[in-house]
Amino acid sequence: MATVSIELVDGVARATVLQAGDHLRPRLLGIDGPRVRIALVGVCATLLAGDDLRLEISVGSGVHLELVEPSGVVAYDARGGHQSWAADVHVATAGSLVWDAAPFVVAGGADVDRRTGIVLDDGAVALLSETLVLGRSGEEGGRLRSTMRCALAGRDLLIEELDLRSPELRKAPGILGDCRVLATAALLGARPDERVSPPETPLAGPGSIARSLAPHAHSADEALRGTWDRWRSFVASSTAPEPGGEDGEGDPRENPDRAGAFSVI
Repeated sequence: MATVSIELVDGVARATVLQAGDHLRPRLLGIDGPRVRIALVGVCATLLAGDDLRLEISVGSGVHLELVEPSGVVAYDARGGHQSWAADVHVATAGSLVWDAAPFVVAGGADVDRRTGIVLDDGAVALLSETLVLGRSGEEGGRLRSTMRCALAGRDLLIEELDLRSPELRKAPGILGDCRVLATAALLGARPDERVSPPETPLAGPGSIARSLAPHAHSADEALRGTWDRWRSFVASSTAPEPGGEDGEGDPRENPDRAGAFSVI
């Protein structure tokens, strides 16, 4: 399991744990006060049959972490086997995480469970993107079950399961149709003070998601680029003051409604 743990010490972010796993090696790119950038670098071909990639991310109070992925993940033909990928994320009060993930490709013959679990303390924010690609060029793509769950201050904010294991089901109208790429941007723990427009969908609590379907990864990502850039600027401009700061006003974001949102495909 690869582990990233960042804490704030005297107003400066400190990487208390950067532990490499069998598949990923975290690399520190830079620190600027409470802000830190870390790359998740692949160390081998991933995912092969039997691979179980696990990633644990901990963002301390007042820390603003950006994760960078130099290359994507490819789940190769499992030849009757199985593969799994899991990320567990915790962001403490007044902390934020921005994670613009590289494409996750499910090659023909792969059989993958993909799980993302996010725990946000009150006043924490996470902005994540994921691009799921079913098949390399000329492939139909393998089996994929992808789940994302986010809890904010102990209550569910988003629970979603994407069951894309059946080629017949995912080609149905209202699922993927003729597309093989599903791109998602998720802003969790905050909502910009502006009118939401397609492809953005507000959650019941503080947060929004945006989705794009396309035949190719670059097309799906480009359709969300405007939303991603705006949300990223919002997170950067609205990060909370450090705990115990001079203003003493606490977190400027309000979370009046934390009713959970649930969707299944």
